[in-house]
Amino acid sequence: MLDTIFQPVFSSSSELTASVYLMCTLVSLALGALIAWASGFKSRQSKSFLLAILLIPAIVQIVIMLVNDNVGAGVAVMGAFSLVRFRSAPGSAKEIVSIFLAIATGLATAKGYLTLAAAFVIVICVVMVLSNFVKFKESDDLQRELKITIPEELSYAHEFDDLFDKYTKSSKLMNVKTTNMGSLYKLSYRVELRSEDDVQDFINDLRCRNGNLEISMMIPPVEDRVL
Repeated sequence: MLDTIFQPVFSSSSELTASVYLMCTLVSLALGALIAWASGFKSRQSKSFLLAILLIPAIVQIVIMLVNDNVGAGVAVMGAFSLVRFRSAPGSAKEIVSIFLAIATGLATAKGYLTLAAAFVIVICVVMVLSNFVKFKESDDLQRELKITIPEELSYAHEFDDLFDKYTKSSKLMNVKTTNMGSLYKLSYRVELRSEDDVQDFINDLRCRNGNLEISMMIPPVEDRVL
């Protein structure tokens, strides 16, 4: 009985009628709306991106229907799709997944596999939505940018080594600059904490070393979540 899922509503371009085309298009739009909703669930997405996700399945569907069984036209269309990537800003991993899901949906509906496309999209969208409730622990979660202001008479080369060994797994001095007419140094470190629970103790110990001058610790800007 499940084999009917893998049966297309038409088997060749000669059987493509207005009613079949309309049915495929409506399914593409409905699945596109579902993908757009799952992509925007608990995440900030622009209206234009969500609209594009909604329309991509229907657009891909009509293109594939038009180039059906035409190898040359198919190659030209793939070239046109590849150009879109180079005229787009880099997107997050979730955005790329949503785009590929929308394209795959359009390919399935263009071939008449409406039930299969619906089942595929529902499963993937459920996983996408559930992933928002699961917290994945990453090593990057303990990466921090540490900025310490010290007086000019304090030798910073190894002054904080014991504290870094105690509270961090790794540390690297990224930048040094003078401030306040050269009477102060501002040190910028990239550190990986051993535990988030020790941040306050870490800062308190640093304050005892730098004369209670300014100290800041922040999560570094994310640079590797785009594709």
